[in-house]
Amino acid sequence: MNSVQGLLSASVISIQNSCFIYPACQNCLSRLILDSRRFHCLKCGCTGEAKDASYRYRLFLKIADTTDLFDITVFGSCLDPFFGVTAENLQRYIQDFNQLSGETNTESSTRALVHAVETCFIGKRFIFGV
Repeated sequence: MNSVQGLLSASVISIQNSCFIYPACQNCLSRLILDSRRFHCLKCGCTGEAKDASYRYRLFLKIADTTDLFDITVFGSCLDPFFGVTAENLQRYIQDFNQLSGETNTESSTRALVHAVETCFIGKRFIFGV
């Protein structure tokens, strides 16, 4: 991981993605390719069973300081306090919710999560390590 080169105090203008969790390779943290039974990392070649895939947060934000707009990506466990759980646990909760509610279309749970994230971040000021 790169070290922080500087700090930027900025406000979140918008959330640029609706998928905040991704299956991550445990070796290189790249996005995994999942099918119903297996996962595969295109970057390092790691493979395994889909049920054993780990998950990680990734949030694309448009932010503004007093003079400029920036597009940034916030990764990993630094988002745990904002979501209240690890990315793995949130992914599990979403899957359990969809199964218990009989949801075949996950659009409603995705919309609810996007709304919650927008409420938590948009218009708020944070200090970002860049």
